[in-house]
Order: sequence, then C-alpha cells, then structure tokens
Amino acid sequence: MPYPELIVSPTALRDSGADALVLALPPLDHAGEILADWPGLEDSLRGIGFTGAAGNTVRAFAPQSTSTPIIAVGTGSAPDAAALRDAVGAAVRTAVGFAELAVAAPAADSLWRAAAEGAVLGGYRFAGYKTTDAAKKRASRVTVHTAADVDSGATEEIRAIGGAVALVKDLVHIPAQWLGPADLADRAAEEVAGLPIDVEILDEGALAEGGFGGILGVGQGSDRPPRLVRLSYAPEGASRHVAVVGKGITFDTGGLSLKPPASMVGMKYDMCGAATALAVVRAAAQLRLPVAVTAWMCIADNMPSGRATRPGDVLSMLDGTTVEVLNTDAEGRLVLADGLVAASRTQPDVIIDVATLTGAVTVALGNRHTGVMGDDATVARYLDAAATAGELAWQLPLPAHMEDELDSPIADLQNAKIGDPAGGTMFAALFLRRFVGRTSDEPDAPRIPWVHLDIAGSGTTKAPFGATDKGPTGATIRTILAFLEGESR
Repeated sequence: MPYPELIVSPTALRDSGADALVLALPPLDHAGEILADWPGLEDSLRGIGFTGAAGNTVRAFAPQSTSTPIIAVGTGSAPDAAALRDAVGAAVRTAVGFAELAVAAPAADSLWRAAAEGAVLGGYRFAGYKTTDAAKKRASRVTVHTAADVDSGATEEIRAIGGAVALVKDLVHIPAQWLGPADLADRAAEEVAGLPIDVEILDEGALAEGGFGGILGVGQGSDRPPRLVRLSYAPEGASRHVAVVGKGITFDTGGLSLKPPASMVGMKYDMCGAATALAVVRAAAQLRLPVAVTAWMCIADNMPSGRATRPGDVLSMLDGTTVEVLNTDAEGRLVLADGLVAASRTQPDVIIDVATLTGAVTVALGNRHTGVMGDDATVARYLDAAATAGELAWQLPLPAHMEDELDSPIADLQNAKIGDPAGGTMFAALFLRRFVGRTSDEPDAPRIPWVHLDIAGSGTTKAPFGATDKGPTGATIRTILAFLEGESR
C-alpha cells in the first residue's frame, strides 16, 4: 500500500506504543492543554527554538515523561483544517525511519479529519527503483488520537481519498518506457476491477472507425498507438451525471514541434489528467456516491517520426470540426477535443476536464494554484468545493475578444497562436469550449455546464510543502470528489 495504514483512536497518546509521537501545536503560550500531559516538554521545546508557527518542525524529548522521540510541528495560532492537514502531513512526510507514528493535536477533536487526511497524504511513498533507500522509509502505520466520536465510514472515506491521490502519484512516477497508451489503458481496467464500473477501451482501429481524429492525429507519430478509455459508474437512483475528461499524453516530446531538452525532462507527467479522471471514478465507486460519474481517458504518445502530424496539417475532430495544427506541442487540446465531444454525446449534467495543458498557467498563477475556467455558475461551485478541500484554485476569464484568434484561414480552428504568448491559457480553454456540447439538440441551447482545470503548474512540484512531496501532487482530486458530493445532494 503506497500510503500508511490509518487508525483513528480515542486512547491517550502516551498509551500508543508508537515509535515516535507527533504533536501538532500552536505557539507554546497557547498549547498548555496538551503540554500539561508532558512534563519537561515545554522547556525542551523553548530551548530548541520551537515557535509553533506554521511549518516549524523540530524533534525533541520529554525526559520526565517518555523516552519516545517527539516531533513537534507548528500549526499557527489559529489553525483551521488546512493548517492542521499541512502540519500533520509535513510531520509524517519528514519523519522517516519510524515504522509507526502516533499523532495528536489540541485541535484534533474538532478537526480530526484534517489531521487524518494529512497523515495519509503525507505518508505516501512510491516503491520506486532505488536499491538502497531503507533509512528513508516512511511510517507504515499512523494512529490519530482524538476524543471525537468518529464513524468508521468517515475513516474509510479518508482511505479512499488517500488511495485516489496515491494512484495518480504512482502512475505519474512510472517511467514512460513502461507506461505507454496500451499500458495505461490496461492499468485503468485493473484498478477498477471488482467495482461497479463499466469499462470500454477503444484501440486505434476503433478510434479510426469512430472518427476520433484528434487522438489519432496526436498519436500517429508513435510506435505505441493511442487509446480512449471510458469508465462509467452509474449507481441506481442517481439523479446527476458528471463526466470527467482527462488528458493522457504518456510522453510529450512536442512532436515535430520538438521541445528543447530541458523542457522534455519530466514529460511522463503529461498524463496527470487522465490519471486523475481514473482516480476520481474509482474513488466515487468506493465511496458509493449517489451520483453517476464517467471518466474519459484520452491517451496518446506524442512522438516525432515520419508518420507524425506536421505543423500545417489539418485534423478532423470527432464532431467534424477541422483544426489546422500549427504547433504539434499544443497536442493536449486536440485529444481533449475528442474526449469532450464523446462526453457531451452522453448528455451529462456537468463536464469537468483536467489537463496539464499550458505552461502559460504557471506564468499567471505560479505552481500551486490550479487555473479554473468555464461557465461562471459551475466554476463557482467548483471553487466552493476547492475551499472545502483546502486546495488552491483561481478562476481565469474566457474573453470574448479572443475568440477571433481561434480562426484559421483554411480550417474551422487553429490550435495555437504562433509567436504570440499572450493569454495562452485562456486561448486553450476557448478552443476546448468549442467542443463542449449543448444541453439539447436545439441550436440555441446553452452548452453543458463545464469546468476546465489547467494543472500544468499544480500537478507537480519541484519542492515539497505541507503533506505534498516533491513530484506529482494529485492536485484537484480531493476538490473534484468534494464537488461530486455536492452534486449528489
């Protein structure tokens, strides 16, 4: 299991028997309640400069109380759920070399769920390919001690969410040499085996027969043909249906618009969106959410070869829209276009697409905020869910005056603005909106409510923070699941 076994216990922390104790504490002047149980600890913490500020982490002993190592982590003076989640997550993530940890905090009785989520998320570990890494192993079991009355179903929910995040991280960590389109499609089927999820995998022949010109056009330069995977969870009695469309470029060289060497490093992560779609539908089924969820994984390998799509070629998307491909490195929007059309044909109540789509989003929002675009009402609901989940997200506009920039002189649309980097994230979203279907067959019917999530910045991180380790982050998973819970009410 890539994350630690989670136990929530009403027993006292000192009776845990764990190898190390984690205390999530506010500044010491406000931590009297918990420090009273540990004679000598306050003096020890003051002596080594512990402040209780968010992110402040130290190791200490309370010689009058216990010989077990104590890891004190600061939550700030008025910790909310996000602060406690990050504090516990950071402590568990950095406390290597202990098989079992026990966690307590003054705020854990009211915010125990945040502490438990932090423990699961912070304890993630990728088995990896290192041959000597024993000293850096994270705890295999974490017990959160709280006096709160905790329902067993709530802990199962946290485990499912932790498993969803871990699944995305595991898939993104796997080198592209072992995770081509067919491999990812097969892995998706394996991950949902035994759950009430219907699986359909379209190979290159079925894609050609169906008219999926975007996915085929991106994947035709690779020796590993593309795939489209549909995963459908449809519980009896569900009154809402949400489609999640994910970009799954198993490796992105840029195609014939070849990336420079430094930009190509790490491009195995360009399938984050498809992995997220898979993880969300699996978690929805595990949690038995009363809302139908369909994942569309749009999977291709973007490689240069004599067969590859050339700049200036015209592709025909699933709905017949023609696209002049000016930049083969703007490939994600091409595979997503087919996925959005396919999802729209099922007439869901909401479509969410998620993709590591544009480097421009990091220029606008940095590396932790997800760029969110779509119709205002649905975006607002998504942002509310993000606030509940404690994930950073920010709405960007879809300016009407940029619509003309999509026009091609020889096709319906062009996929890029060559030589003009302005508003690249919004341009890509405007392109995608053209493929979101209508709520009915009436030509003037409104488009299906839609949210576009650009995780090119938030999907990975070069430096660890809070519960998140360096590498893939699993961004948006917890928010999408919170959104689905809102849809089911």
